Amino acid sequence: MSARPLPSSPPSAQGVDACGVLAFLDAVEAAEIVEPHSLVILRHGRLVASGWWEPYTPDRLHLLYSLSKSFTSTAAGFALAEGLIGLDDPVLSYFPELDADVTDPRSRAMLVRHVAAMASGHEAETYERAHALDPDDLVRGFLLLPPDRDPGTVFAYNQPATYTLAAIVQRVTGESLTAYLRPRLLDPLGIGEVAWLTDASGRELGFSGLHGTTDAIARLGQLYLDEGVWDGERLLSREWVTEATREQVATAPGATAGADRADWDRGYGFQFWRSRHGYRGDGAYGQFCLVLPEHDAVIAATGATNDMQALLTLVWEHLLPAFGPRPLTGHEDCDEALARRLARLALPPAPGKPAPPERGGEWSGAAFTPRGGVCADQPELTGAAVTGGTDGWTLTLLEEAGGRRLEFPLGSGGWHVTDEPLPTAVSGGWTDADTITAHIAFLETPHRLRVTCSLIDRTFTARWDTQPLHGGALRSLRAPRRSPGSPRSPRSGG
Repeated sequence: MSARPLPSSPPSAQGVDACGVLAFLDAVEAAEIVEPHSLVILRHGRLVASGWWEPYTPDRLHLLYSLSKSFTSTAAGFALAEGLIGLDDPVLSYFPELDADVTDPRSRAMLVRHVAAMASGHEAETYERAHALDPDDLVRGFLLLPPDRDPGTVFAYNQPATYTLAAIVQRVTGESLTAYLRPRLLDPLGIGEVAWLTDASGRELGFSGLHGTTDAIARLGQLYLDEGVWDGERLLSREWVTEATREQVATAPGATAGADRADWDRGYGFQFWRSRHGYRGDGAYGQFCLVLPEHDAVIAATGATNDMQALLTLVWEHLLPAFGPRPLTGHEDCDEALARRLARLALPPAPGKPAPPERGGEWSGAAFTPRGGVCADQPELTGAAVTGGTDGWTLTLLEEAGGRRLEFPLGSGGWHVTDEPLPTAVSGGWTDADTITAHIAFLETPHRLRVTCSLIDRTFTARWDTQPLHGGALRSLRAPRRSPGSPRSPRSGG
């Protein structure tokens, strides 16, 4: 179904100082460690600001990484309300085929509420260890790994805990998470296409892998801000919203009460984090759903950063002071300035010049091998080539798996966006007569690959700004499609 647009309003009419939002945009664009992709702000249920940095666009799906967990939490909330699961049920009770294998008393005592709250009793991430114990069934591997402490007594950010919660929901409903959420959440909220990565068992991951739009993030946040009500209709129980977003387990139990703790030290709910202000769902590299009940506001953002706290700090410093208690008068100029700014947001393309005419013969058909013998950031890349033709210059990357070739245009100026063979935007060109640099943004993910080819020694390098967490070949860096294909094997989720 097509989404009905969110009701919109000038920022000042909802008590939002547009000049404060402009200050945030200035700060985030000046922060070299943050690459913003999108921003949506809701206040009093109205859309007051939204923008996407070119080459990212509003309708483009974006990998949400661990923000996926908050959608899994919502699915669990529906299943609880329908009597399909119980928070105080033993996890093992949903997998009776594992009863004889799982003998550790702490594993047997683990409840649904414990995996929902990342309080399984393990003191650290278990993904690699659980996968090693059973490469084919992560739930079994997880339950075979004895907790270090009694369940419910310690927090550890732990992908198999969420995976197990998601597996329970998928088992009791007989549906994928997306199929189960479609009539209960996605359609009522007007959320269109989403896509979720699956593992070899066919289960959607739950802990990561959901691809959705920034609009979808904002709508989920508004549902929680309104305590489960959407357009006057209750969809999700108020009790679930309260329980999911309060502190179920301390994330920094030794911290002094009242201290100015970091945003990850404020406690964890059911797949939601507590924050300095309100609560949030978040995903690796800067995918955020911030819910601010004290300001009656939701902030949804996507981006690419290795310092997520830095991005949150900019929100607290610039956006929070912009939320006033009443409508503002005489702020039309700021409203208009913000609208103009949001309409022309863009990431600067990589610098590069057209091919040097005197060297064209040397460059055309040139082949390159990984510098040092292997591409450390992306081992699947085994070669590169540059070719020239009537349609311009092309950079080809060679992947070991099946001898696949990915072709990207070079030197066209700005960003060149294409959906084939996968959604990417490419910029760059010749930085000198002997060097090509191309930036490849994989538009359905937070990731950018920087490729440099040297004619002098016929080698290339390829480095990620942010390292993909699910691994795999470059062709896998897109939202999964409905067409048949092998599931991607996930790594730890973020």
